[in-house]
Amino acid sequence: MAEKFSIPKGTRDFNPQEMVRRNFIFNAIRRVFESYGYVSIETPAMENLSTLMGKYGEEGDRLLFKILNSGNYLTGISKDDITDDNLNALTLKIAEKGLRYDLTVPFARFIVQHRNEITFPFKRYQMQPVWRADKPQKGRYREFYQCDVDVIGSDSLLNEVELVQIIHDVFASLNTAVTTRLNNRKILAGIAEVIGMTDRFTDLTVALDKLDKTGQEQVMAELSSKGFSAGSVSKLKPFMNVTRNFEEKASFLQEHLKISPTGIQGLGEMMTIFDRLKAAGINDGVELDITLARGLNYYTGTIFEVKAEEVEIGSLCGGGRYDDLTGIFGLPGVSGVGISFGADRIYDVLLALNRFPDDYQAGSRILFVNFGETEEKFCLPLASKLRKSGISAEIYPDAAKLKKQMKYADDKKIPFVALIGENEMRSGLLTVKEMKTGEQRELSVDQLIDEII
Repeated sequence: MAEKFSIPKGTRDFNPQEMVRRNFIFNAIRRVFESYGYVSIETPAMENLSTLMGKYGEEGDRLLFKILNSGNYLTGISKDDITDDNLNALTLKIAEKGLRYDLTVPFARFIVQHRNEITFPFKRYQMQPVWRADKPQKGRYREFYQCDVDVIGSDSLLNEVELVQIIHDVFASLNTAVTTRLNNRKILAGIAEVIGMTDRFTDLTVALDKLDKTGQEQVMAELSSKGFSAGSVSKLKPFMNVTRNFEEKASFLQEHLKISPTGIQGLGEMMTIFDRLKAAGINDGVELDITLARGLNYYTGTIFEVKAEEVEIGSLCGGGRYDDLTGIFGLPGVSGVGISFGADRIYDVLLALNRFPDDYQAGSRILFVNFGETEEKFCLPLASKLRKSGISAEIYPDAAKLKKQMKYADDKKIPFVALIGENEMRSGLLTVKEMKTGEQRELSVDQLIDEII
């Protein structure tokens, strides 16, 4: 029996039509990034585990894909090393590298390693795959692309405003309605202070990060199971129930965070950002969500999350400010802020909404039918001229039956077919068939170029 081949769960193959659609997304995002002056970099798929471990919290460390050392990776490992309570230490002995979990930590490593070669503030974008050993489900994959945009070397809140503008422009270009939710980790720190759980801040943010998925009761139960007192959980509840406009939320926080200078500072930052967004003409689709946590440990200020309004799916974009991520690599005091677009989820949303443009397709715009050697030679310079004019063109490789060649064009959704025989070679006018309508016309090469462009 023949072996049945498959790919790992949580990964996917993409056919040509799917790649055209994915590139439509990538190109739209790239155009917006570059319109704001961001430049592109790339980093390796694998990083040293010493670079990755401890940057994403306990859950993030668990979801890292580790790469076994080359050769006999068990060299120097004894039976005593292989115990349940020694798994972390054992992992670091047999695996020195891992697949990147996101693009932000490698970016911080890049900044430190190349700090003498770049100009600050440094505005970069990066569009590459990342890997997470998560349970695959709808909208959640083990291998997926992130499209990151970050500015590092500046603590100006104008950077946050610009990132919201980028979110607005990207989804406007993709004809997709979204809501951008903002919060500030300082506000969350203030909440932790108010409920008397400053020392359990990470537990609080990890639990709040699940609020959308599991609901309020589950979050409260999780906090109780982690040792939060009934009084602390009770004090937290009003913060989870605030559903008002920005001004009312700001007033609520002004009152309830007044004992926390950190919380008030975070609120002040949010007020500045919303004021600048209003000046930039962005009044809709952005809201303050004081329960938004983004459970990654390295965020220190503003945090972002973007949700589709028309499709039920996880966040399409997220990120935040990290004031000292480079400090863990030996370059302290360099503040940065960035967001990451999840291209795979955006793809799923556009597919569900049928928002991919019909005229955005793969392959050639025109096929030259092959009637034989003489006609083939005649078509070669014509096809070259079309390509130089920016029109993708191909010549059918064999002098097959016309029906077969036309079916090829139809199956590949090539919109135009050029039929060039003795009469066309003599007159210099090409018989061009538009496949969608079946209409045939005689055109010169220049007319054909004007027609297709």
